[in-house]
Amino acid sequence: MAMMGLLMLGLAFASVPLYRIFCQVTGYGGTTQRAEAAPGAQLAEGKIGVRFDANVSTTLPWKFEPVQERVQVVPGASTKILYRATNMVARPTTGQAVFNVSPAEVGKYFSKIECFCFTEQTLRGGQTVDMPVVFFVDPKVREDADTKGIDEITLSYTFYPVETGGSGS
Repeated sequence: MAMMGLLMLGLAFASVPLYRIFCQVTGYGGTTQRAEAAPGAQLAEGKIGVRFDANVSTTLPWKFEPVQERVQVVPGASTKILYRATNMVARPTTGQAVFNVSPAEVGKYFSKIECFCFTEQTLRGGQTVDMPVVFFVDPKVREDADTKGIDEITLSYTFYPVETGGSGS
């Protein structure tokens, strides 16, 4: 019984990282992929619209918004867009963005090369920054029966505060 209890405890601690890996590999729940480079544009099937959404936790005193609301992308081509964040208080604050895409079936075909969401972001009091996202939509999105008819994708971010141990930065 003690061995079974230890096994269950170990599985409980491993479940979060294992679930995260599962989502990254499969794109489950709109989890995007991470890539080093785009495969190159493939014009055969036309463009896909990508809409950008921005949210902030009520406990983080930031204004956060996409610089452009929507773009048209060619599958396989790398695209760079910007989000803008402003710290609305006089002291430094740190946030971390979480993200997803919808419809969720597209997650495995949406890859980010560069993203502010990969690291924590600290803004000085009153500071405004433009934060880039470089991404591409894999051309295979047009070959999958579940995604070939999708003509618009939404990339959504939500910033949450990061506790910094009371140092305020």
